[in-house]
Amino acid sequence: MTEQDAQIARILCIGMGWFPNAPGGLNRYVYELTHHLSEQDQVQLAAVGVPSAPGQRYSQFINLSAADRPLFRRLAETWLNSRQCQALDLNAVNLHFSLYSLPLLSNLPFQVPKTFTFHGPWALESLEEGDNTWGVKAKRWFEQFVYDRCDRFIVLSQAFGNILHQQYHISWDKIHVVPGGVDTNRFCINQSRQEARSHLNWPQDKVILFSPRRLVNRMGLDRLVSAIATLQNQVPEVWLAIAGKGPLKESLEQQVHSLGLADRVNLVGYLPDEQLPVAYQAADLTVIPSQALEGFGLIILESLASGTPVLTTPVGGMPEILKPFTPNLITATPEAPVIAEHLIQLLTGKIALPTRQECYDYAFENFNWPEIAAQVRTILLQPPV
Repeated sequence: MTEQDAQIARILCIGMGWFPNAPGGLNRYVYELTHHLSEQDQVQLAAVGVPSAPGQRYSQFINLSAADRPLFRRLAETWLNSRQCQALDLNAVNLHFSLYSLPLLSNLPFQVPKTFTFHGPWALESLEEGDNTWGVKAKRWFEQFVYDRCDRFIVLSQAFGNILHQQYHISWDKIHVVPGGVDTNRFCINQSRQEARSHLNWPQDKVILFSPRRLVNRMGLDRLVSAIATLQNQVPEVWLAIAGKGPLKESLEQQVHSLGLADRVNLVGYLPDEQLPVAYQAADLTVIPSQALEGFGLIILESLASGTPVLTTPVGGMPEILKPFTPNLITATPEAPVIAEHLIQLLTGKIALPTRQECYDYAFENFNWPEIAAQVRTILLQPPV
């Protein structure tokens, strides 16, 4: 053990929202990372919407603002509330979202190393969803301003390292690739598929596909629904559960109705966090049909740890997770006919699926949070170059 490892570090993490009140991959990542860091270190967490009595294992909470405030008020309150950071005796700062990082920068100790964990290109994601030009430009300015003032970066995949380097002109010698992690105590195999389906009141006699996704364009859920329409004659017993909320809910419902898939495709809405491990275990296969800007895919790890294999499109960082395990679970392209054909191959046994235990073992051996958090900690505590 090095001297650095043995010391208790004082780390400030700046997140986005308070998980699980504000779900999402970034918020879950920060929640898990800070919990594991706090096993050894003193961790301060600054985020929006922190409850008055969080009841968690941090040394200090900083509630930057209320989540329902208008944007400019949120930013103003973030700057005011972050002034207490000036008095903190810190060894490292870990930023996760540029919008709330920018007003904090002037209140952070200058000499403390600042590491930004790049979860995705905020401006490019907004452009993909059709946001207006000025909004996209403003987000891009926020991002670049913050990135230019950070000492180093963590990305969850080589794919997003490439975006950070190419789009934001960050030198590769500042970029560290550390994959995301999964809580293998929570996401594990502790129910049979039949037990999990009974718990959720899902059908016992169907081949169940599960896709927990935000209902936005780049997630590709419309392609997945189209794929179900294509394969229903060859796999008539298939049943798809889409869990999530978002602006495409109505258009997806209309698509399901127009294709006559009401008895095969179910938009189950937002799934409470405590039911998520159950839903993975209830499914025969998780499907992630992303079309663009999928930086990593924590869903993949959660599903594998729960014993359920995952089919993904060849987008972003997702292939980096699955290729060492089984490249047969990556489609050739993100298009609906290709997704449909791959599903047919898997569900008719022409391509073998890994067992539940093989899925769990791969997640546990490669992405267990204690090991991932230790890698992140080493990077955070490096002195600035």
